[in-house]
Amino acid sequence: MHRRLLAISIFLAVPAVHDGDDQPWLVFKGGEGPGKGKHIVLVAGDDEYRSEEALPQLAKILSQRHGFDCTVLFPIDPSGEIKPDHQTNIPGLENLAKADLMIMALRFRNLPDEQMKRLIDYIESGRPIIGLRTSTHAFNLTGKAYQKYHWQSKEWRGGFGLQVLGATWVSHWGDHGKESTRGILNKDAANHPILKGIKDGDIWGPTDVYEVHRPLPGDSHALVLGQVVAGMKRDDPAVEGKKNEPLMPLAWTRTYRGAAGKAARVFATTMGAATDFESEGLRRLIVNAAYWSVDLEQRIAEKSNVDVIGEYRPTPFGFGTYVKGRKPADYQ
Repeated sequence: MHRRLLAISIFLAVPAVHDGDDQPWLVFKGGEGPGKGKHIVLVAGDDEYRSEEALPQLAKILSQRHGFDCTVLFPIDPSGEIKPDHQTNIPGLENLAKADLMIMALRFRNLPDEQMKRLIDYIESGRPIIGLRTSTHAFNLTGKAYQKYHWQSKEWRGGFGLQVLGATWVSHWGDHGKESTRGILNKDAANHPILKGIKDGDIWGPTDVYEVHRPLPGDSHALVLGQVVAGMKRDDPAVEGKKNEPLMPLAWTRTYRGAAGKAARVFATTMGAATDFESEGLRRLIVNAAYWSVDLEQRIAEKSNVDVIGEYRPTPFGFGTYVKGRKPADYQ
């Protein structure tokens, strides 16, 4: 028994690693766990909700608690620093070529064609995708080659967001910065493996509920509904009136059949700010979704371990609020 406890302690203490301080992305090697042998690429690139802070923490949890190898990519400016509003460069997208899952938190990226090709090759390959918060409006492209993925595409209505994730940007349904979000489980999805260990109210975050067009398209299945909360505290009451009658979809699953002809598992949620990830319930939702995405739903624990790794004090969301002067290695 003592040997077993010692082994567990050593495993949990394994530090995240990267390939060098000058490399513009992070690599977290997975240890033992159900995810061993699976590679997740997490792509940060939004200028409001601090994905550059949330995704490294998520990668640490997935690698150290669950065994997945994780690579985290960032928007990098010419100086080599992380700059969330630098919308034209995310180095390391070639890592997607051998990825088993992509988790993305993008907003209005205008990437060059050679970088977009890496993303599109993955998106159309039939491999699974998890889209967080502003990924519903991930691309605001000026180049012609991939215009159909633009969030306002006329060629492909709703672009990547609507066609792949199942929703595009419509509006803030809750009052942004004044009304927060509480997750209410969809009774029709109570037995879905992604909801294991989660109950009503476990999911809460200071971001507001997004409006999405209803019904969700195709075979989309809402797992969690977003209750608009009349304040910025977890225990504030729900807003009365039409904002919660009925509740907006907050997290859902669907399939997307890309150019390769293979149906990909897709999970999307309109939550995902770094401060939302202080919610244990949201972390569990995303970790469970990662298992489901790579066909490991039978390995989801009754209550997945989603304890944070190290110190996690996320910066509040907002434009220009990111921590200046940081490089990827600073999030190791």
